Amino acid sequence: MNLLSTPWLPFRTRKGSVAYRPPTAVADPEIVDLALPRADFQGAAYQFLIGLLQTALPPQNQGDWLDRFVEPPSMEELEAAFAPLADAFELDGDGPRFMQDLDPLDDVKDSTVSGLLIDAPGANGIKNNTDFFVKRGRVEVMCEDCAALALFTMQINAPAGGAGIRVGLRGGGPLTTLALPDSGDASLWSRLWLNVVTSRALTRSGQAWQAPRYDDDTLFLWMAPTRVSDKKGTEVLPEGMHPLHPYWSMPRRFRLLFEEGPCHCDICGREATHAVRRIRAKKQGANYDGPWLHPLTPYRRDPKKPNEPPLSSKGQPGGLGYQHWSNLVLQDADTSGALPALVVQDYVAEKVRAVDEERRFGEEIAALLKHARLWAFGYDMDNMKPRGWYSVEMPLVAVPAAQQERLRAWVQRFTDLARQIAWMVRTQIKNAWFDRPSEAKGDMSHIDLAFYDATRGAFFHALHGFQQTLAKADDAPSLPPEVAEQWYRTLKREGMALFEEQSLSGALEAVDLQRATAARRQLQSFLAGRSKGSKAIRQFAETGGFALVAEPATTEESVS
Repeated sequence: MNLLSTPWLPFRTRKGSVAYRPPTAVADPEIVDLALPRADFQGAAYQFLIGLLQTALPPQNQGDWLDRFVEPPSMEELEAAFAPLADAFELDGDGPRFMQDLDPLDDVKDSTVSGLLIDAPGANGIKNNTDFFVKRGRVEVMCEDCAALALFTMQINAPAGGAGIRVGLRGGGPLTTLALPDSGDASLWSRLWLNVVTSRALTRSGQAWQAPRYDDDTLFLWMAPTRVSDKKGTEVLPEGMHPLHPYWSMPRRFRLLFEEGPCHCDICGREATHAVRRIRAKKQGANYDGPWLHPLTPYRRDPKKPNEPPLSSKGQPGGLGYQHWSNLVLQDADTSGALPALVVQDYVAEKVRAVDEERRFGEEIAALLKHARLWAFGYDMDNMKPRGWYSVEMPLVAVPAAQQERLRAWVQRFTDLARQIAWMVRTQIKNAWFDRPSEAKGDMSHIDLAFYDATRGAFFHALHGFQQTLAKADDAPSLPPEVAEQWYRTLKREGMALFEEQSLSGALEAVDLQRATAARRQLQSFLAGRSKGSKAIRQFAETGGFALVAEPATTEESVS
């Protein structure tokens, strides 16, 4: 099975049907999305195809990129571009196998194919009978299509697994962020190509760009004997690898054991004649070290320790929300340490500018790139244990380069106010619930999540207001008062609504009305900017240019 020519990926068409086709189908304008049976497979398949396009068709400059965005290649052109890499994408056979050890690993015991799944219970979980929520035996056989994607998903997300079991190039369970067209009927080509960057953008200090070759083991590690990491000095460092290697990182040593005969795939449910029930796995695979930066992942560095490598952003309990938007989109290496994914930075700083320049030169280009979405997804891992999978989409706005810092400052001001109010709402709900709230134990994060969820739409509405203001500005505009006031009043309204909903919840006999009333009064005073602790409210109103007390309605307005 060759992953570049075999029809192994499920694609969704404009008519809603699903068809298995080879990767060249991404050039078909009737293909609008992928249709994988698992969320982590869906995210991995996007990364596989983006990496493939980045490797086989790296644009030389933004003009080259824009030409292919406006006029995609034909499937025949894609087939010709993929052909030189074909030998690196053989899944089975006697030679090198895609993302598998060149050694057959005959010296290790076979294990179940479910070991390729990040959410499968580990050996200790099965031994200790602690697989309460993710049960053993759910996946005992995979068709070769699902096995290929399970293998790729594990290699690019590899979590901690114990001594000698190597973690992925960007750490275990990394976040991935992609730029997507805002249009619901956008082709899959535009969704993928929006995340392809120039060769120059990928090449970092100490690296040299060379045309990708299938036999280059600095690009595809599986084309040569394993770089066994049982000794010091065997670390895989960025400067010794091809700039495209992050797309094809391979920390784990696996061999898939294929068998002939009919089977029912436990992942996709299809009948197959070529299956995988058992695998071989061995320790001491590639040990990634040094300042790796994956183009599809956001990072954070410590501004106080500039010589230390940046750390990739990971999924966290509580998920992803608008309070994380700034760090996922706007670079701020010197203050907060935020380093958005290269593809997101490239969209914001380069792609939008390139389109604007073409328009100024009179090119007839549709209104693309003015509205886009940010797709962030990934596992929330506790070492080797997955706690959840998150996948969210948020608006991705772009403003002129000169206004980037102002946008960051405004967004920071808005999210800081939201955090302050979320904290106070949670505090006063605890005061309403407990006689000694400071001694109360338990997780209260669901209150914050409910507040952020209720104010999510208002934040993104404000974000578009910022974009409109900054796109028209030639100098240093002030924060739009109407946008600031609407945000404050939304937070105030939703904060009170959440308090009213939660403070008197629970058993009637446990409710203390006097305590709840006192907590409500304190919250109202804080939200109105009247308490000693509500300095943040007053400062926000002053900076935003609006009055905390709304102007009284006129007689005519009252009557109407």
